[in-house]
Amino acid sequence: MAEDSDLERTEEATPRRLEKAREEGQVPRSQELTTFALLMTAATGILFLGAGLMESLLQIMKAGIQMERDLAFQPDLMVNRFYELAVEGLIAIAPLLLLLIIVALFAPMLMSGGLISTKLLMPDFNRINPMKGLGRIFSVRSLVELVKAIAKAVIIGGVAAMVIWQHKEDVMALLTVPVDMAISRAGDFLSMSFLLTVGAMVLIVGIDVPFQIWEHAKQMRMSKEEIRKEYKESEGDPMVKGRIRSLQREAARRRMMAEIPNADVIVTNPTHFAVALKYKSNSMRAPKVVAKGVHLLAARIRELGEEHRIPILEAPPLARALYYHAELESEIPEKLYTAVAEVLAYIFQLKRYQEFGGDYPQAPVDLSVPEGMDQPGHAV
Repeated sequence: MAEDSDLERTEEATPRRLEKAREEGQVPRSQELTTFALLMTAATGILFLGAGLMESLLQIMKAGIQMERDLAFQPDLMVNRFYELAVEGLIAIAPLLLLLIIVALFAPMLMSGGLISTKLLMPDFNRINPMKGLGRIFSVRSLVELVKAIAKAVIIGGVAAMVIWQHKEDVMALLTVPVDMAISRAGDFLSMSFLLTVGAMVLIVGIDVPFQIWEHAKQMRMSKEEIRKEYKESEGDPMVKGRIRSLQREAARRRMMAEIPNADVIVTNPTHFAVALKYKSNSMRAPKVVAKGVHLLAARIRELGEEHRIPILEAPPLARALYYHAELESEIPEKLYTAVAEVLAYIFQLKRYQEFGGDYPQAPVDLSVPEGMDQPGHAV
């Protein structure tokens, strides 16, 4: 049962899944929205450009039906004349055609967000699979498309019938007016009727667009197993990541141990904590921590310090404060400057004693460590 639930697509698509689908051209699309935009643009264009377009087409028609004697005996002239009239007709309707082309290109982007993908143009033999074709015919989506087609026929047909019925007297009156006026009025009536009929498609678009968005989100759903697989691909296998972190810690530890011979002093707890410090006055603004550790690692730091004759100072509060609040390979906190300065002064005196002799320096005691800094979590 658990395996079955993992295979069910019950989870919302992840951003990566949606982005990948978008790259492949899988975005919500509404054919009704594109159709509505084109028809509404055509209706509006005819309404505002119809008078000029009608006048131009009438002139072209008059010029086309006029027969000159020379054209009847010279077919070449007749073909040239037909070509000229065709060009004039194309120029007359060019503004409306250009507007429709622009809308046809940009209307689909209202939902896809300007997506341009060529992957859908690549041949895919699954699209012509007869079994999948039958599955699409008898699918829920096909049923929805059938309902939409019936609804469009009923709504658009009903609105068209209502418009014609309300203007039936105006239509009949066209028979009583001159031809030029009748054509002009008929054009205005058809433009307005077309605009109202197309406007009725708003209801279809208002239903189809949310449905396409919901349908796309449903298709993009993922199973829990798919989400886990995607997480492994993007973030990496947890076991592999754990192994990588372990190797990184080991490499960092080796680098840390390699720096201990270069340290100036090792401050200890004396047994549970050990912190190695290094300071070069000509290149460092403040002392840096080159190694630190607790328990077994602290013991190893002390052993390496003894092997390389690095001075070891027992200062429990300072050792704990450095361990908790100083980052490895970073400068010590400013609040510990005074205490560390006393330690380094002692180390300098100790080196002078080892080189030149004299009085043995006294190790510092009661170092000034701010209250609470020798505990974890205290603000630096």
